[in-house]
Amino acid sequence: MDPANSSGAQPLSDSETIGRLVAQRTLFAGTSPIANEELYAVVEKGGSTRDRFSLSLHAGARAHTNTFFGRFPASYWQRWTAVTEVSVSVRVLSTTSCRVLLVASDIGGHSRIVAATTPAGQGAVTLTSTLDQFVDGGSLWLEFEALDAEVTFDSIEWSVEAPSAPRPLAIAICTFNRADDCATTVAALASDIRVVDRLDAVYVVDQGTDPVEGRELFREVVPTFGGRLHYVRQPNLGGAGGFTRGLFEASASGGDADVILMDDDILCEPETVLRLSAFANCTVEPALIGAEMLFLYSPNYLLADAERVDLTTLRRGLPTEKYSTHNHDLFESLPERRVDTQYNGWWSCLIPAEALRRVGLPLPVFFQWDDVEFGLRCGRAGIPTITLPGAAVWHADFYWKDVDGFAHYFSTRNGLVTAALDPGFAPKLLVKNLARDISRSIVSLQYGLAHTQLRAIEGFLEGPDGLADGGQAALASVNAERKRFGETVTRRASELPPVPVRRADPPPNPALEDAILAKRAVTQARGRLEPGPVTVSFEDAQWWHVSRFAHVFVTDASQSGVRERRFDRDLAAEMTGRLVGVMKRFRADAPAVAEAYRHAFPQLTSRENWARLYEK
Repeated sequence: MDPANSSGAQPLSDSETIGRLVAQRTLFAGTSPIANEELYAVVEKGGSTRDRFSLSLHAGARAHTNTFFGRFPASYWQRWTAVTEVSVSVRVLSTTSCRVLLVASDIGGHSRIVAATTPAGQGAVTLTSTLDQFVDGGSLWLEFEALDAEVTFDSIEWSVEAPSAPRPLAIAICTFNRADDCATTVAALASDIRVVDRLDAVYVVDQGTDPVEGRELFREVVPTFGGRLHYVRQPNLGGAGGFTRGLFEASASGGDADVILMDDDILCEPETVLRLSAFANCTVEPALIGAEMLFLYSPNYLLADAERVDLTTLRRGLPTEKYSTHNHDLFESLPERRVDTQYNGWWSCLIPAEALRRVGLPLPVFFQWDDVEFGLRCGRAGIPTITLPGAAVWHADFYWKDVDGFAHYFSTRNGLVTAALDPGFAPKLLVKNLARDISRSIVSLQYGLAHTQLRAIEGFLEGPDGLADGGQAALASVNAERKRFGETVTRRASELPPVPVRRADPPPNPALEDAILAKRAVTQARGRLEPGPVTVSFEDAQWWHVSRFAHVFVTDASQSGVRERRFDRDLAAEMTGRLVGVMKRFRADAPAVAEAYRHAFPQLTSRENWARLYEK
C-alpha cells in the first residue's frame, strides 16, 4: 500500500468517544519517500511488509518503534501535564500467537519492560504504563515479535485520560511565491482524515504574486476541508504578517482556538498536528508547543531539541545546556534527557489562545526573530515554550542559507528590537559585539554585508516608527542598496578562471581573535595582501582566512555558485568610518530608543494596528 494513500484509513477511534484523548498514533512509514521508514519503526530480524498504519511480520521476525517518531515522550508528559498514565492499544491480526512489549528508557538510555502480552489469534490488546519514573528523561515504545506465523499489527494508538473536551484547533500557513510547496503542504494535511476531522479552520495566507489558488493540487484538496479552509490574499508583510493574520482571524471575537503556525515549504508530517494538539490540551498551564525540525536535505538529522538566544550577541539557535542536542544524526542515537527551551521556530509551533490574551499579537517586524521575540515575551508572562520530541517536520537546512543577504537586515534589526524589549538590555555589550561582527565583515571583503548590518542598526535607531508599514519600505530599500556591492551577486562556478584553491588554517586562539582582527585591518589598510585571485570553499571562508587576499572567489552557502570579493580601499574606509559613527550613536541613543519601543509595544501588537496593516 502506498503510504501517501493510506493516511486516510483511520477514522475516529473509540477512545476519542469515551473520555480519552489520542496522544499519538504509531506509524510505520511517512507520507513521502524522503522520510526514511526507520525513523518510524525498525525491523530487527526477518521479513516484513509495512504501510503507514500497519506492520506485517513474517514468522520469526522482530521489530521495534524505539525510533524518532515511534517513541512516546514520557518525560515531557510527566513534567508538563497532570496525566499519570498512558495506554497503548494494538490491533493484532494473526492465526497464531505473537508477542507485544511496552518498553521504557531512562535518562541514561537503559531500557526496561513495563508491560507484555502474548495474544493468540485476532483482537485488540492494551498495554499501560504509569508516568511516574520519567521526570529527568526517558521514553516509551513498542516491540513486536511474530512467533510461529505471519502477524499484522495495526491501528495503534497511545491515549490518555482527557482532562476536558479538546479546544478548537486551527492551522495558519504563510506563503510568498512558493505556490507549489504550499499546495503540497496543504495536500499533506488533507491526506490524513483524522487530522482534517480535528481541525476547525485552516488559514492559507498568500502574500505573493504567484497565487497558490492557481495550483491544480490546491484546488483538488480544498473540498476535503469542507469549507474550513480560508484562503486569504494580502500585501507582503513577511512571515510575521502572514502568521499573525492566522492568529488574528482565529482569535476574532475572543475565539479560544489553538493555532499551529506552519511554514509553506516544509515536508509536512500530518501526525505532528495531532501530537501538538493533544499535548497542548493536557499541559497544566498554557504553553507554546513546538515541533522539532528535521533537515530536508539530510532527513535523518535533527536541528535541535532545545534552543536559546544570547541577546548580547544576537545569536539564536544556541544550546540551552550541555545535554541539548544540535545537528544530530538520529540513527546514531536518540536524545534521552528532557531539556527545556526558550523558544521554538515557527516552522511548526502551536500558539494557545491564552497566549494572545495575555501578551498580545506578534510584532510587525516583517520576518526574522518574530518567533524568538514572541517566545521570550510569553516566557516572561509565565507561558513556557515546550519543544515536543516526536513531533516534527522537515525544513530546508539552515546551513545552506548564506548570511550575506537582505534577510540579515531584519535579523540584526529585529534582534536589537527583541533585546531592547528584554529587561536585561545591555547596550554596551551590544556595541562591543556588533562592532566586532561588522569589522569581520569588512576585513572579509563583504562590504555589502557590512552595509546591511549598519543599515539594520540605523533602522533600529529609527525607533518604533520604522515598524509602521510592517517592513515593506525597509525590504525595498535594502534590496536596492545592496545592488551597489558586487560581492552580493552569486555567479556560476563555471565562470571562474582557473585559480588555485586555498584552504583555511586552524582558527586562532579565541583570546587572540580581537588582536588578529585588528592586525588584519591594518594589513589591508597598508595594502599588504596576497594578490590572488584564489578560490575558497564555503567551509573555509572564515574571516581570518579570507582577509589575507585581495581577490577571492568564495562559494555561496547554497552551493549554487560563487561570489567574487575584491579588496576596495575606499569601501573599506567608508564602512569603517560609518561603523565608528553608528556605534557612537548607538551607545548614546540606544537606552532612549529601547524605552520608545517599550512604550509603543502595546500599540504595535494590538489588533487595531494589525487591522490597519491588513487594511481591514
